[in-house]
Amino acid sequence: MTCSGVILRCEKSAMRGRMGRSTFLLTLLTTFSGIVNSTYGTWKSSFHSNRVNNVEKPSSQPHIVFIMVDDQGFRDVGYHGSEIKTPTLDRLAAAGVKLENYYVQPLCSPSRSQLMTGRYQIHTGLQHSIIRPSQPNCLPLENITLPQKLKNAGYSTHMVGKWHLGFYKRGCMPTQRGFDTFFGSLLGSGDYYSHYKCDSPGMCGYDLHEGEEAAWEQDHGIYSTIMYTQKAINILASHNPKRPIFLYLAYQAVHSPLQVPARYLERYKSIPNLHRRKYAAMVSCLDEAVRNLTLALKQYGYYDNMVMVYSSDNGGQPMAGGSNWPLRGSKGTYWEGGIRAVGFVHSPLLVKKGTRSRALIHITDWYPTLVMLGEGTLDENQNLDGYDVWEAISEGRRSPRLDILHNIDPVYTKAKNGSWKAGYGIWNTAIQAALRVGDWKLLTGVPGYSDWIPPQTFSKLLLANRWHNERVNWDRGKSIWLFNITADPYERVDLSRRYPHVVKKMLIRLLRYNKTAVPCRYPPKDYRSNPQYNGGVWGPWYTNDDEDEDDNLLSYDLEQMKSWKKAKRRGKFKRKT
Repeated sequence: MTCSGVILRCEKSAMRGRMGRSTFLLTLLTTFSGIVNSTYGTWKSSFHSNRVNNVEKPSSQPHIVFIMVDDQGFRDVGYHGSEIKTPTLDRLAAAGVKLENYYVQPLCSPSRSQLMTGRYQIHTGLQHSIIRPSQPNCLPLENITLPQKLKNAGYSTHMVGKWHLGFYKRGCMPTQRGFDTFFGSLLGSGDYYSHYKCDSPGMCGYDLHEGEEAAWEQDHGIYSTIMYTQKAINILASHNPKRPIFLYLAYQAVHSPLQVPARYLERYKSIPNLHRRKYAAMVSCLDEAVRNLTLALKQYGYYDNMVMVYSSDNGGQPMAGGSNWPLRGSKGTYWEGGIRAVGFVHSPLLVKKGTRSRALIHITDWYPTLVMLGEGTLDENQNLDGYDVWEAISEGRRSPRLDILHNIDPVYTKAKNGSWKAGYGIWNTAIQAALRVGDWKLLTGVPGYSDWIPPQTFSKLLLANRWHNERVNWDRGKSIWLFNITADPYERVDLSRRYPHVVKKMLIRLLRYNKTAVPCRYPPKDYRSNPQYNGGVWGPWYTNDDEDEDDNLLSYDLEQMKSWKKAKRRGKFKRKT
């Protein structure tokens, strides 16, 4: 009934003498109030219903789970023929897409920086080595990180595990770089149980953090692989699966020190080499952890709308039990054993499941791929080096990537026999650099330890005894190599002299890349970083007064680096009191 209808009916009743004026007004007010309450109740109910529907409606954005493991060698997964048992990883990879032409960087910080920014090391200033605990250095703050992009797209962002991208000031911490929560370590390694790390004698401290504070109360002496998995499961249990989540689970395993609960060693009693036995046990513990995480994803309602990426951060370290066989080289080198990684994608959203991808993919590609999957946006001025490779992975299409700049390091030890002449006047081959273009791979300078090392499963001897029968040409005097990686993935046949025209073309490409490089960030040790000045904890040590000095401290060209090294030898840098 309308308001005008109510008034007309009441007026007629009053005229007939059935109610006085006051009664008329009271009746009019009561009737009108009832209509208003009824209308408001209907509107409120409708609004509440729509609000509930909007909140509970599942997001079209997929949940993203990125599992980064540390130092797992190419050989150290069951589906690559390893003697190490990895039933969970084998099963997930078999039901997903195995990435068999997938590359990362040869060390921890470089790989993680490229995952977080989608940019090559030469474009962030992190082209030399790793970020060390005592250096006032971190992932440059001007870079918009992957979690920041996903957070802007509506994701809840969480990190569990190893950061290793710097922490000298608060702005470098994970929770300042896009993660809603962080639980884990800031350094590159440490004790799996006590979470202590010594960078040098007298510089030791605690390295387990909840957010931006030491996690003393959350530390119960649990083995980190198990502890990180349980933390990740707790995050899944407390989150609403109808809202998209980005979970970055960066395991410490299987980086040294070689520590593992005793029960995992039992299954590898037959391996006489102690390093390899412990390492194998650590991988088995890791495999079980991924199994428990996968079960939680299913239990809490994430699995059907989820994309899981599994990746190692670099090649294995044979001296610490790892194996990249039959690839050449190891962690820290630009041979295939240092940069070709174990990787796969597992997701119900894949169009073609159970496949093996030969598409060329690099760790920088995850940035644009995951941002676009998450319905985020990419800015033109970000100058990304990565490509969106989702269609190549999911549908088996060709990769948009045609080349990879593995790195150009202006600071690394120069090749004694390198020269501009050896580089045809185009490039100084004394400089360490590595480039992939199509099937071709070029290396200059000192690529690193270049042996082929079979798994040390059946021997107690260390590498120094060279018990295997491989004949190694140490290539002394060389400073440039060319391989057809598609035809010769094990890098046994150097083609640099046979195809000089290919070498020249690739050197020109290398020169073009180098013109876009920014100065290398590799500052000297800052003794204020010592945990003894920070309550025994590794953590930010810069104050507000130090912020203005950043540009001077962090940017070093080659001549500055040489000057610093000379000063260090003269004892100029001494401990501050």
